Amino acid sequence: MGDRHYRSLLKAVSWRATGTLDTILVSFLLTGKIKLAFSIGCVEFFTKIGLYYVHERVWDRVPSGRKGPGHDRPIAPSAPSGLRVGASRNPQAP
Repeated sequence: MGDRHYRSLLKAVSWRATGTLDTILVSFLLTGKIKLAFSIGCVEFFTKIGLYYVHERVWDRVPSGRKGPGHDRPIAPSAPSGLRVGASRNPQAP
């Protein structure tokens, strides 16, 4: 029904990388010190990966808003309007 653990971890790392770049930029804009901005970004990168992973796993157990088993399978294409399944498109065909 839910994601595998490695998928949650990959999502946590990719999201955190994006967030860390934002944190470094904001920290630099507020302090004017690039070294301090990178220090802040490095610390929060690791702490927030763990927090996000736990958050993701907790939400994976919450059924609210889920469509049920198989909700992520592709939907089979339907027949074009006015065409029966198995019928020929060529009106001249037998």
